[in-house]
Amino acid sequence: MNFFKNLKEIYKKVSEVESTIYSGKQDYLEIYERNLELEKEIEERTRELNIANKRMLTLQHIWDMMNASRPLQSVLETIVNSIQGELGYLHCNIIKKCEDENGIFMTVLAQSDDVSIKRVDRLIKTPIQTRRLVYNPESVYAKSAYSREIVQTLDIGGTLKSVVPDVADSVIKEIVDGSPSKSIINIPLFSRGNHFGWFNVFSSRKEMTTGETDFLTMFAQQIEMAITIAGLFEEVKAQAVTDGLTGLYNRRYFEEYMKKEVTRALRQKQTFSVIGLDLDHLKEINDKYGHAYGDLAIRTVAEVLKRNARSIDTAARMGGEEFNVILPGVDSNGAMAAAERIRKALEEEKLETIGHITASVGVATFLEHSDNIEDIMELTDQAMYQSKRNGRNRVTMAKPITETSWQEIAINTFTDILSKHNVPLDRNFADALKEKLTHPQNEVPKDALYSVADMLTRIYNPLHHNGVMKAKVLLAVSLAKRFDLPKEEIDNLRIAMLLYDIGNLMLPPELLQKPTPLTEEERNRIKTHPIIAAREILKPISDIQDVIPIIEHHHENWDGTGYPDKIAKEKIPMTSQIILIVDAYFALTQPRTYRAELTPKQAIEVIKQDAGKKWNNALVQEFIALIDIDT
Repeated sequence: MNFFKNLKEIYKKVSEVESTIYSGKQDYLEIYERNLELEKEIEERTRELNIANKRMLTLQHIWDMMNASRPLQSVLETIVNSIQGELGYLHCNIIKKCEDENGIFMTVLAQSDDVSIKRVDRLIKTPIQTRRLVYNPESVYAKSAYSREIVQTLDIGGTLKSVVPDVADSVIKEIVDGSPSKSIINIPLFSRGNHFGWFNVFSSRKEMTTGETDFLTMFAQQIEMAITIAGLFEEVKAQAVTDGLTGLYNRRYFEEYMKKEVTRALRQKQTFSVIGLDLDHLKEINDKYGHAYGDLAIRTVAEVLKRNARSIDTAARMGGEEFNVILPGVDSNGAMAAAERIRKALEEEKLETIGHITASVGVATFLEHSDNIEDIMELTDQAMYQSKRNGRNRVTMAKPITETSWQEIAINTFTDILSKHNVPLDRNFADALKEKLTHPQNEVPKDALYSVADMLTRIYNPLHHNGVMKAKVLLAVSLAKRFDLPKEEIDNLRIAMLLYDIGNLMLPPELLQKPTPLTEEERNRIKTHPIIAAREILKPISDIQDVIPIIEHHHENWDGTGYPDKIAKEKIPMTSQIILIVDAYFALTQPRTYRAELTPKQAIEVIKQDAGKKWNNALVQEFIALIDIDT
């Protein structure tokens, strides 16, 4: 009996031990599982913290860029590349909503540089950033703009098709099938309460992760801030349209207003006139009485213009002592009467110490004298300077463009060269060019000049294109006006631009077109072409003696390393410097036998590198600004 009793007791103790062990095992298992959950939670929180840090750094990056006053385009491009690269999205872009006479459309303002977009561009043949994208009122873009909320769509193909409906369905399918993108997240952008466009994110996920909506909202707010800052900057810049001395509009405003007036006049088939006014004897006033009295004279002209202008007229100080007035809806007879009224009112003013001042005035009328605004401005200048040549203090109506002096001189010069056979040209070819100049048929004489200059240039440079000479002259004149050069100097510059390389006609074509590097002797021979042009071809022609020094020195460098005389800085005529930089730009952007052409942006970078050495720094700055405006 004791044996069974002891056995029962042992079994009981074993059961207690087993129960204790099992209970401990459960406790250990619970601790283990809890530790696993804690580790997993720590890992998740760490991952979220890393993402949050990246997001904060990206937002800080954007804020730093905005504070650095970088151009909007540069800021937006950096933004989309930052979020695409740092946060793992496959592609990002910023689309702007636009509107013109044909309705609402969209355009890609900035996009990340990645393999996804390069593949799309390749498949649709045309870079999407250069396309006019269709705005579909039923699209995800319209939906997000209307709701002012983030909208995610899985229909990538349908979204793409809505903006480029001309792309074949098979191409859209190929784009979607080969893309790792699973959804597009569309965030509307607003600036100062107005809808600006959209920020798009192409994601490899079908659903947005926790906190992603909040981050993208915050990110979009930073983009909106960048857009708003840029918009305010442009508004402030646009407000800087008045001349500080006179309170009149400045040249920049006048030129922009002129473009609008041309559009209006053509649409309504209604003339407008331009009055050009040049204060007489300003240099003498400055020299005799001081610049303070010169400024007084300039301000007096402005006051007379303000008093005698209608509310719809626009008066501007173009620089120095030169002023222009636009008279909308006024024909040449009305403009002559208005100009005479201004001239007489100015003459009757009596100023302290100086006494009376006068002005030389010119008038031209759009759609009467020409339907080309460049011609109108040129004709106004010519009439104004004709008043000056005829004794000042008078008003002159513009003459037909065939009678303008610089063109007469240029035509006579080319005719003289071709008639006397001063250059080695085929006689029949020379006679044909002379006939083109003297009997231009359907061309105005100025266009005939450009055409003849292009044809002569192609003799020594077969890669030269028609129309380049005209573009060179227009660019050179625009640059000269930025430095307020006198009209006579600008006229001489026009002629010099047509003739500056004519000395190349005296050099062997095989030398100028050599595809391999030149020897030192060959380079030195080419450097003689300004001397040949100036002293052998042009010197016998009496009408262009003032033009010859411009051509002779158009290869002199600002630092004195140029040729032929190695003169430097202000000793080089400004007109010669202008020819050098314009010629260099066109040479860089045109093909040569030994290299391909550069893009305008690449050419500008090359020119920048020689600022202060080959070119005057101020000249480079104005040239770059001018190229930016034109392009």
